[in-house]
Amino acid sequence: MAAPTLDTVLTGLAQDEATGSLRVGKEGTVFYVRGRVAYVECAATPGVEELLGASGRISANGVRRARQETGAGGDGGALLVDRGVLSRGELEFSVLSATLDAAFFLLTSRTARTRFKEGDAHWLGIHWFFDVQGLLRECARRRARLERAWPSAELDARPVTPLRRIPGTHALLTRLQWELLLAADSTATPVELARRLGRPAYSTLLAVRELAAAGLVVTDETAALPKRTPKPLPPQPREPERSAPGLPQVNGDAADVNLLLRLRDALEAL
Repeated sequence: MAAPTLDTVLTGLAQDEATGSLRVGKEGTVFYVRGRVAYVECAATPGVEELLGASGRISANGVRRARQETGAGGDGGALLVDRGVLSRGELEFSVLSATLDAAFFLLTSRTARTRFKEGDAHWLGIHWFFDVQGLLRECARRRARLERAWPSAELDARPVTPLRRIPGTHALLTRLQWELLLAADSTATPVELARRLGRPAYSTLLAVRELAAAGLVVTDETAALPKRTPKPLPPQPREPERSAPGLPQVNGDAADVNLLLRLRDALEAL
């Protein structure tokens, strides 16, 4: 008899209105409260603690002390709010972001090794509820968005390598895309870059695919292109200076001026 799929196990616990934690092999944990998901952890994605730490809101030692003070069945999130580490809205948004991020990667797992622990709870407490079917639909929507951005999984587990030259004359980047291009060193995968930057893994993966679509990172297609070294330009005869003495040389080419304006607008939009 074949083992039930993870989707089937999740749906069954929801129907049973279970409360506790479902460990999925070594890949992550799903926390239930009366049949609804309260939080999801995944080994491949940054959790709330890492996201808050990367933002500078709390240190690793601060997280450790809060967990110790909270104890089993406590509400560590409320403790952080009471101490002014973050607002209630920031806590809820962090839980929402981390849970959706972890669910996307964990629910694609093919493992059937699951273990449910009755009554177990996450140390942050309960700050958001997720319907199981709603989570599954959101994961499907996110997969479809990745496919629209770049219909290939070739970059998902491969080190990110920016191209040395951009196609065309300019490129407009989001803040995350800019951070990725600066941090990419041809050794770190999208998920590793997410941890390095303190960003959700799904958002990082989507940004990498968008960079591929814009021709800004190396893909299988660009890697297969022959390497060409540009030929040096022949020396040009020097023209006599026409500007008045003491005044700088000015290039009045309209194309150069327009490019500078576009670069200015792009930088201001970051």
